[in-house]
This record gives sequence, C-alpha cells and structure tokens, in this order.
Amino acid sequence: MAEARPGIFAQMAEVREIAVDGSADLDRRLREATTPFIVRGLIADWPMVQAGRQSSRAAREFIQRHARDLPFAVSVGTPDSRGRLFYDDTHAMNFQMLRARLPEIFARIDANEGAADAHAIYLASIDLHQFFTGLHEANHVDLGERTPLASIWMGTRTRIAAHNDVPDNLACVAVGRRRFTVFPRDQFRNLYLGPVDNTPAGRAVSMVDFHDPDYAAHPRFREALEHAQVAELEAGDALYIPAMWWHHVEGLSDFNVLVNYWWRESPRWLGQPQDALNHAMLAIRDLPADEKQHWRDMFDHYVFTNGPEVVEHIPETARGVLAPLTPDSAGRLRAFLLRALSR
Repeated sequence: MAEARPGIFAQMAEVREIAVDGSADLDRRLREATTPFIVRGLIADWPMVQAGRQSSRAAREFIQRHARDLPFAVSVGTPDSRGRLFYDDTHAMNFQMLRARLPEIFARIDANEGAADAHAIYLASIDLHQFFTGLHEANHVDLGERTPLASIWMGTRTRIAAHNDVPDNLACVAVGRRRFTVFPRDQFRNLYLGPVDNTPAGRAVSMVDFHDPDYAAHPRFREALEHAQVAELEAGDALYIPAMWWHHVEGLSDFNVLVNYWWRESPRWLGQPQDALNHAMLAIRDLPADEKQHWRDMFDHYVFTNGPEVVEHIPETARGVLAPLTPDSAGRLRAFLLRALSR
C-alpha cells in the first residue's frame, strides 16, 4: 500500500488512469492523448519487474547480467542533499559526475542500502541498446511504428527538479516506486525556471524545492499547484507525459529503476526549438525595444502565423525554405546556419 503523500502532494489532483487492450489500443491512446495518463500494470510481466519484486539486489543482479563492460556515467550526491540533485549555495551542482563500471556502482549501492546518510547515486538516461545486451529485447513496450530512444534510469532515493522534455515520454517503473508531479506546458512562468546554460541535465529546471516551497521567493508557485497533478507509480506501472509537460520526479525506494521511451511525432531532420530560443537570446533579446518589436512581427509572419501571404507572390519553384521543409531543404538551411554561426 502506498504511503500517505506528504506536504503539497497531498492536495493535488491525481493523474487519470486508463486501461489499454494490447499494443494497438496503446498506440491509439498515445496518438489521441493531450494530457498525461497512467496505465497500471503495463509492464508487470517484464522479467526485470519480477526480479525487483524478489528484492532490489535481485533486480541489480538481473540488470548486471545484461550490462556491457563499459564505463557508465553516474551522479553521486552529498549526504546533506537528501537525494535532491540540484544546485548548491554557489549555484554549482551539488553532485559529482563520475564514470565507473556497473558492478562497481551497484556494489556501492549494496553497501549503502538503507543507510540514512547514504550518498544519492543516480544513473540517468542510460541508452539501453548501447550499454546492455538483451535487456531491451526481454523488457520493452511495443510502440508500433515509433522508433523511440529507450533509456534506463537507476538509483537510490532521489529528487529531480521539475523540467520538461521536447519529445513525448512513456515512463515505465520497473523497480521500486516513483512519484511524478506534472504541470501543463503553460505553467513555466509559475515554476520559476533557473538558468538555461547551467543546468543539472541539459534542461532548465524549477528552482522551487517541492518538499519545502518558499512562497515568499516564489509566490506564483501557488498558482502552479492549482494545475498540478500527481502520479504515484508502483513497479509495473507506466505514465505517459506529453511533450513539453513539466514533471518533477522522485525515486521513493532505496533502489529504483525506470525505463522510458522518448519519441517525436515531427521528423527527426527538423531542428530543435530550444536551439532557436537560445539563438534568439543571442541575436534579439538585447536589441532596442523597437527592433525587438519588429522581429516579433517577423517571427509571427514567417513562423507562428505563416499564412499564404508569405509565399503566394513567389513562384512555387523559387520559394526555397519558405516552402514546407524537406530533408534536403532542412539540410541546406542547417548548413547555412552553421556557416553563419561560425563567422
């Protein structure tokens, strides 16, 4: 039975649960969904889940049998971080990034399991195909024609600050328990995002400590909580998080394993929107106000509205990148940008 939710989590609405009837039904649900949902027991028959139900050590032994002899990237926190992998008082990271073989990492987790002052140990977004042999084949979700990135996340009790990801995400709890707190895309202003160029894992994160919110420093966080939903997941459960939804993630057991699948419905040859935002900070943000307004209008004309008036006066064969992009025209545009940025 799940323990009572503490603090702000106790009053949150729960993420809706659905039942799915096979891979075709899951595919349909994923295509139609615009909000998160939970599927209880979606991966309950995985061998990895079964091993974890024996014990966390049995789960580690099962996973280790499939590991390649490669160095794994691992984050190691300080004992006073209480599992929160975040910034320290100087705004440096409060954890070290190390590299070690998986047996060495798991031996460290074995030695510290159950200790109140144990260091947080976290292996984040480890590629299942690159670092393991046969683990994906024995433990995976059929996602139809999608070609997702499959990753495994393993570690002790941890708290990962609210952030979002560009792809859609199916997060499957294989061992332990996790709590996800999710927010719609438009709540970014109320989450008090930190730096975009100095981040714990590549995405800007909320500066709010969800276990001890400072409402004097972050008053709009109360508004974010009005839109928050919480998902308490046991081993075997899965959570769908639509692209760009914010999510705060906690590993609640002494040992936790998550397998997630990321995919984009847009073609892979399209650029990354975050790159465009970063470039706009470089090129537009600090211009005089009247010039910024002009570029706002230009972006609306060419990007956000992109109506027929943009190209109807240009012969179809001469529209270049103003026409719908193809892999070839996207490649030419990318090459043009690289040349421009290298000047």
